[in-house]
Amino acid sequence: MAVTSLNINQEPGAGLVEVNICMLEINIKYEIISSVVCSVCLSFGLIFTFFGYRCFKMVMFFSGFMFGATTIPLLYHKEPVLGAHLGSETKAGIGLAVGVLCGLMTMLVSTMGLLLSGLQLGSLLSLAILVVIGQFHSLTPAWVPLAVVLAASISAALFTLKWQKLFTIIYTSVFGASAVMLCVDYLVGTFTLPDQVYDVFCQVAPSPLCWFNWAIAGIWPVMGLMGVLVQWGFTAKGVSHTDAAYKKHKKHVKKHRYKELRRRPQPHRRRRPPPLKRYAGDVLAPSYLQSLQERQVETGSSSSSVGAVRHTLIDFDFETGSMVPLTAASPVYTV
Repeated sequence: MAVTSLNINQEPGAGLVEVNICMLEINIKYEIISSVVCSVCLSFGLIFTFFGYRCFKMVMFFSGFMFGATTIPLLYHKEPVLGAHLGSETKAGIGLAVGVLCGLMTMLVSTMGLLLSGLQLGSLLSLAILVVIGQFHSLTPAWVPLAVVLAASISAALFTLKWQKLFTIIYTSVFGASAVMLCVDYLVGTFTLPDQVYDVFCQVAPSPLCWFNWAIAGIWPVMGLMGVLVQWGFTAKGVSHTDAAYKKHKKHVKKHRYKELRRRPQPHRRRRPPPLKRYAGDVLAPSYLQSLQERQVETGSSSSSVGAVRHTLIDFDFETGSMVPLTAASPVYTV
């Protein structure tokens, strides 16, 4: 692994001649578990940087997972009494369980995930600025770094809720670039950048960064800017997480309405009355009726014929179904 060495050359009769604290020595010796974790983080960092918005649900899950998984160790560090009777495996299991629960919650409730993403984005940006400033100026008193991180986190969270797509792209690019930077820092062998963050909050004079530390730190802004440009111009173009949620909600509503219609009893249809049966001869022309009446008056038909005719019903209007007697009621005469 690469280490920072301190070389002091001293000549007889003279003081310290040369002090070299930034000599990079390569001695590759990696631990298996740490190397596997580093490789996985490097892969996820590259995916987040260039394809983060495409994996919106995964990003929301990891925002909650990181929040839960880092809160538990910080709580144990601040309150040692809580973990005094717990082993390392138990603490790690509790931290993973809390992280998974928080991740599922932020994945299902996107507003909460966006809020935590904004908080993490503001924290990352403010910490990077504080580490750079700490190399040249003293960050005192102790509340100054905390106030800066808190203000930046709240502001970024509000901006993320306002402009969701833009700040989600920025968050994924920044988060992925920071993961790549830390992995490279570990693989090179220095891994001094996390110590710089710890020194900022503990009011300890930070150790000066060497040229290769600055080179590794430069990976973060370069890859972050590249990730924002690539996602905004190519991978996230024409994609919106709100449209996907709206389509899913619309499909769910349509399915729910279909189920309600299936469960609702069908209304009983009112049966129409049977049509009136008609036979041949029921409908007579008005001209025929008039001629029949005239003939009856002229010839003086018999009472039997009149009696037969008076009980016959004639349908003058077939469409309306009105029924009238064939002849008007007339007295019966006996000859």
